[in-house]
Amino acid sequence: MEKLQDERPRDERPRDERPRDEKPQDMATYREDDEERRGPVVAEHTLEARDVRLGYGEREIVPGLSVAVPPGKITVIVGPNACGKSTLLRAMARLLAPSAGAVLLDGRSIQEMPTKEVASVLGILPQSPTAPEGITVSDLVGRGRYPHQGWFRRWSTEDDRAVAQALLSTDVLELAARSVDELSGGQRQRVWIAMALAQRTDILLLDEPTTFLDASHQLDVLDLLTDLNRERGVTMVAVLHDLNLACRYADHMIAMKAGRIVAEGRPVDIVTAELVGEVFGMRCSVIEDPASATPMVVPLGRHHIKDPAA
Repeated sequence: MEKLQDERPRDERPRDERPRDEKPQDMATYREDDEERRGPVVAEHTLEARDVRLGYGEREIVPGLSVAVPPGKITVIVGPNACGKSTLLRAMARLLAPSAGAVLLDGRSIQEMPTKEVASVLGILPQSPTAPEGITVSDLVGRGRYPHQGWFRRWSTEDDRAVAQALLSTDVLELAARSVDELSGGQRQRVWIAMALAQRTDILLLDEPTTFLDASHQLDVLDLLTDLNRERGVTMVAVLHDLNLACRYADHMIAMKAGRIVAEGRPVDIVTAELVGEVFGMRCSVIEDPASATPMVVPLGRHHIKDPAA
């Protein structure tokens, strides 16, 4: 019996029914220009934690905290290990339910909102994500379109365009057919960011996005995130360990210790030697970064300190 030809238009087939070597239509014919590279300008949403208590089982990490994320800005959370940075981010991402209080998205409890509604506004890049073995870059990035699918809506030209824009924005379009397993650490991190961008959310949460990257790739990733914020207005909240990078890239900084917020505001307004000593227990000098004119923390140990009399 002769096999019936699939008469559905090429771009209306579900993504998993396409041959693995078939490029999405928009990706194959994509025309690069500044407007297409940037993608659509996003809408502003409000995200805040109100009197939240957070923990795991009987172990409480955040005993009570309130904070509002400035819309359209890059917010960076800093603090020592186990101070509650990632725990707070997980609560904001709806991955951890508060034992008291609430995380509010546009004034509504995020725990009470439908999953897809949250995912259409808020994206999360967790720490050290893992990809399914053998998956290609384009297929992984395409998974970011999940919130836009439904019983009556299958993969469309608009999904192809969103994936292509995400790949182009992160400079990984040429890697679309490659297996994620073959990529370097910096390339993989760009692909994960591309997946979050394909989701086309207005808020992006990132848990240590520069982990395991060398200095050059750390700057590449943070420059990319800054471009997306400046060009599209994406609200970003990131946890960073490097205090000097946090000072350079943050519009708004939150310094945490022992599950509490010690200070928040513009880095130039809050980062002092006294604050670093209180939060990190480290002696330091704070000078102006010669490259960015932002605060730069210079640690003072017991050795290798310039003799003032010299």
